[in-house]
Amino acid sequence: MGEGELPLADRGASADGGPMLELRDICKTFSDRHRTVVALNHVNLTVHRGEFISLVGLSGCGKTTLLRITVGLEEADSGQRLLDGVPLSGVCRDMAYVFQDINLLPWRSVLDNVTLGLEARGVTRGERRRRAQEMLALVGLTQFASAPPYRLSGGMQQRVGVARALAIQPKVLLMDEPFGQLDNFTREALQVEVSSLWSRLGTTILFVTHDVDEAIFLSDRIALFGPEPGKLTEIVEVALPRPRIQAEVAADPRAIELRRRITTHLGTADGRKGGS
Repeated sequence: MGEGELPLADRGASADGGPMLELRDICKTFSDRHRTVVALNHVNLTVHRGEFISLVGLSGCGKTTLLRITVGLEEADSGQRLLDGVPLSGVCRDMAYVFQDINLLPWRSVLDNVTLGLEARGVTRGERRRRAQEMLALVGLTQFASAPPYRLSGGMQQRVGVARALAIQPKVLLMDEPFGQLDNFTREALQVEVSSLWSRLGTTILFVTHDVDEAIFLSDRIALFGPEPGKLTEIVEVALPRPRIQAEVAADPRAIELRRRITTHLGTADGRKGGS
């Protein structure tokens, strides 16, 4: 195991590419006194071990709802979630969720923010600190361990959020537009960091984004939501070699054609338009 790597629960099996997560026939509607909104309409998705899949679609298409149902923060009206072939109910403790709004606790240090999930799992204080320090080293924030989070830039706070999620050693990491509120330079730098972390750790990642270029750079496959409410209509392969360099990906004819295909599918002229 290389320097800085952790023995994640699924790491040893990630190379076989077998199913890690299965979402079967997921349906979800939201209702009030005036109307019923179809959020997800019979969605099926299989995520393989060690795979990076992005969910892409227009605003209101159900991407975030699907992510929340996957981890158990929302309950589906019907359908089934399976992890390693085992049906899930409630919040899954083998998954970690990175929100767009990290919501770090300002009265706790960076290190103590990273240990939050471990505390909830009853991990001993010494082990909590060891894992948190290892994760902060992995995201390049060791020197800020004792600092309050409000002294960090937005990009650095997002890295703390990623460290907090990875500290629990999840089988699946769910990321909900984690870079959506950052400037372009910070966003691109964090895309490279997340890609590097994924390569080193072998973590299975399900990633929501409204940015087609981001999805192409990061992903093995991209799941596209169509114009009909809550319909996952197509899954496309990203047949680009790794490791990837952003400038080379942007200029690659395969990536250009894939971007054209995706934006045509979404009905947008600008692949950065969309939302949750």
